[in-house]
Amino acid sequence: MESQKKMKILCLHGFRTSGTFLKNQITTKWPSFASQFDMDFPDGIFPAAGKSDIEGIYPPPYYEWFQFDKDFTEYTNLEECITYLCDYITTKGPFDGLLGFSQGATLSGLLLGYQAQGKVLKDHPPFKFCISTSGAMFRDPSICDIAYKDPIKAKSVHFIGAKDWLRRPSEDFANAFDNPLIIRHPYGHTVPRLDEAATEQLCGWTKTIIECNNTENGDAKEKHNGTDPVIAESKIQNKKTSTAVDIKTNKRQVEVMEATYA
Repeated sequence: MESQKKMKILCLHGFRTSGTFLKNQITTKWPSFASQFDMDFPDGIFPAAGKSDIEGIYPPPYYEWFQFDKDFTEYTNLEECITYLCDYITTKGPFDGLLGFSQGATLSGLLLGYQAQGKVLKDHPPFKFCISTSGAMFRDPSICDIAYKDPIKAKSVHFIGAKDWLRRPSEDFANAFDNPLIIRHPYGHTVPRLDEAATEQLCGWTKTIIECNNTENGDAKEKHNGTDPVIAESKIQNKKTSTAVDIKTNKRQVEVMEATYA
């Protein structure tokens, strides 16, 4: 049996960290999840312009995707960031889903909303899912009116920490999605280690995502090969009818000929 190709995820790190740091976090804390996907961890396009929260925990260099004011209502270099990510997605993709932590999760939601409204990535297949940890919505009305105009349809799972300073914004962010799965943990602003219950939730969600993708790809392959299930069933029924006619013709040829030309 032909093995299924792994689904591909674009993984966006948090503010003033790096792609390698997020990769380390995901593969160390969620090894079973990570092993089931082809994951791409790029660095932000701007070098960190200030102190990183992971200094002394993980080595530099550190990066940021864009800059913002203290109220998170004004953004610098956001358009450049979006352009860069769209070019990256087009060149390195297609990607099936997005994963993000903090600033990266916030960007993931923006890309999903913008794509759904036809603002970006018009030639890229719609993203199927999103994994968010400590995500939030943008607050600029000119962005919100487009990105969050309608509930985001991509399947989503949201990790929300009881001690995370972005807990409430993360709740609001999850509510921007259609039927989100929320997995709560007792930690702060971090990619959490999961207890047994949370692990089961993530595994169940992941299984559904992969099974849906395999089913879609199987149906598409059958159609490409001319074996659409509906068409195939029709051919079987036609063959049965033809066989019955053949048998009947051999036994009662005159009656069949009369029925055919009646």
